[in-house]
Amino acid sequence: MQAVDDVIRTRLSSDVVLIRTIGDYIIGAGGKRMRPAMLLLVAQALGYKGSHKHLMAAVVEFIHTATLLHDDVVDESSLRRGRSTANAVFGNAASVLVGDYLYSRAFEMMVDVDSMRIMQIMCGATTVIAEGEVLQLLNVHDPDVTQERYLQVVRFKTAKLFEAAAEAGAVLAAANPAQQEAAAAYGRHIGTAFQLVDDVLDYSGDAAALGKNVGDDLREGKPTLPLIRVLEVGTAAQRDLIRQAIEQGEADFDAVARAIHDTDALNHARQSALAEAEMAARALDVFPASASKESLLAFCAFAVNRDR
Repeated sequence: MQAVDDVIRTRLSSDVVLIRTIGDYIIGAGGKRMRPAMLLLVAQALGYKGSHKHLMAAVVEFIHTATLLHDDVVDESSLRRGRSTANAVFGNAASVLVGDYLYSRAFEMMVDVDSMRIMQIMCGATTVIAEGEVLQLLNVHDPDVTQERYLQVVRFKTAKLFEAAAEAGAVLAAANPAQQEAAAAYGRHIGTAFQLVDDVLDYSGDAAALGKNVGDDLREGKPTLPLIRVLEVGTAAQRDLIRQAIEQGEADFDAVARAIHDTDALNHARQSALAEAEMAARALDVFPASASKESLLAFCAFAVNRDR
């Protein structure tokens, strides 16, 4: 990961001061670095010994950071990773444009790897992520969103980059087709589990631990799984409360939290996350035994047991 951070610092360089300033600000905020770590571990688990894994891990982090910059503008977010978002500090226009720069830099870096298959994976992933963003926009303030529609957004918007990172690691290692497919499935299920837990934490975590504002999804009118579950199994009064909250983006947060608690909606979402993590672990059955494989299995537990 230190080698990846070195690549990030080197490739973030630009003669445009504002690009360096915002890039340093958002990258310097830290984060879990799960996606680049996943790429490194998959490549290592499948026997890769080269140095391109560090470059590709940095590519994945650049793409992820670009999506965060754009997300925070779309969502009008003011807090991420425990401090003000880049758009809150530097403005929306600068955040969008630097996000574009990071996307462009990521694809420029990919050329150095000289793998058409990796280019296909990453190009396809960024297209799907963009589609996921638009799908989520269509779902905002819509209380009739089903679990199926919600999960489609999760798999497009969040899980796809996990999937691409893991699959790219397998391609770097020249793994066989079954292992490449397994790596993609592993990333897809881990990414889905990760987002499901994120949605749980929006109603059960604390802002200091999460590094973002608790209840943001509700204020933005996003129908996430806990809310969808209340709409499925709640009383008429609970369903009316949640419908109004989603439609208006304004509601008594405590009353919504009680409805979620009383319908056991958070546990339902956690169980869904656990099922995804178990599928991710099973996907690794085709990987040879190694310390890297054990670390990938540990990711499955981390994705569902974290508190931020």
